[in-house]
Amino acid sequence: MADFDVDLFVIGAGSGGVRAARIAAGYGAKVAIAEEFRIGGTCVIRGCVPKKLMVYASRFRDDFDDAAGFGWSVPAPTFDWPKLVRAKEKEISRLSAIYRVNLEKAGVQIIESRAEILDPHRVRLKADGREITARVILVATGGTPVLEPPAPGREYAITSNEVFDLPVMPKRLLIIGAGYIAVEFASIFARLGTKVVIATRGENVLRGFDEDMRCGVRDALIHAGVDIHFNQLLRRIEKTADGLRTQSTEGLQLDVDQVMIATGRRPNTAGLGLENAGVKLDGVGAIKVDAFSQSNIPSIYAVGDVTNRLALTPIAIREGHAFADTVFGGKPTAVVHTNVPTAVFTTPEVGTVGLSEREARAIYDIVDIYEACFRPLKATLSGRGDKVRMKIVVDGATDVVIGVHMFGDDAGEMAQLLAIAIRLGAKKADFDDTIAVHPTSAEEFVTMRTRTARYERATAGPEAPDAAALEG
Repeated sequence: MADFDVDLFVIGAGSGGVRAARIAAGYGAKVAIAEEFRIGGTCVIRGCVPKKLMVYASRFRDDFDDAAGFGWSVPAPTFDWPKLVRAKEKEISRLSAIYRVNLEKAGVQIIESRAEILDPHRVRLKADGREITARVILVATGGTPVLEPPAPGREYAITSNEVFDLPVMPKRLLIIGAGYIAVEFASIFARLGTKVVIATRGENVLRGFDEDMRCGVRDALIHAGVDIHFNQLLRRIEKTADGLRTQSTEGLQLDVDQVMIATGRRPNTAGLGLENAGVKLDGVGAIKVDAFSQSNIPSIYAVGDVTNRLALTPIAIREGHAFADTVFGGKPTAVVHTNVPTAVFTTPEVGTVGLSEREARAIYDIVDIYEACFRPLKATLSGRGDKVRMKIVVDGATDVVIGVHMFGDDAGEMAQLLAIAIRLGAKKADFDDTIAVHPTSAEEFVTMRTRTARYERATAGPEAPDAAALEG
């Protein structure tokens, strides 16, 4: 075997790259990892973690309002955006430092530079031009926001990369898009006091999620004061004396302080030199890989968002670990990308795992639906009008639960635990046989015994739902 400077060279020190580097080093591999920005990647630095911290900050507004119903007298609260930004920065810096220490403890060489692939076994460091040879190269550079549509003036807009560090909280914010990033930040800023407008070319928010969950999020955003305009396409952004002026199709014109474009992300493969090694990309620029994260070039692998399989941080971590087990641990491991739990951290939030009702009806001959919609106990004294909606999707032929969805407080926490049951193939009868924890919202998942709809391919539509069962 030819001699190489390292056994593994990782490009990108995000969640997937860091996990792969550490596990490979634990198997005795000599590992180097290159990162041009900050260790931790999108999730830690400008994604999941700072976003969730801002979600918490935004929810205190509701808590202050709710307290009165429980006997508390709370002075009129005030909010300090720069203080939140400083606190957020302190926490993500702490986490980034932990990632660095863990890499160093594992014996991984950290290189603070952009790296470019020269051929299947060589990379060049942009910082000093040095070349390093590696037996295996792993690309883990994640994704990057897209500034689409290509409207004039889009350079004035921000993305989810910049929104965390704005020096001044915008009083007026236009968000272009209606995916999970768009609705999460709309929910955050509306509760912090910003006048938020969403403009999207679609007819509802959260494309791809269960329809009832989508409607729940849409209605909650409107209730929180978000102005939503559907069937709109951004045409231009203009700089004005006191902010920005936007024009969209259908005659929508707005004057705002900031425009945030949240129309999606694409794999971050530009400028990596992948073409030098002959690595094949798909139509959106993602690296094509097999079930073991190997590209068409045997020595080059890729994990995480850069492969465009399922763009979630836990998936990148799992893929990174599986890669190291496969290549350096002698334990071939393929990651299963089905029944993956996920959450949308609006307020209230969405938690989901498995198939939506629409997806299930396209696959199975018989689909049974169980639903509950109710006012949570906390709202009875707070006076808040929030409702919780839950849905269980069942294969009517086998009684196996194939999807669970929730819109309400702590839905993300519940989805994580429910994913275990779904992955183990639990049946609706297993849910029914489980003792409830009372009083909780979660108990509804084991007390929904009356079917609210059944869909069969041979029939024109569902059986009539039981309204009493639906409303609990």
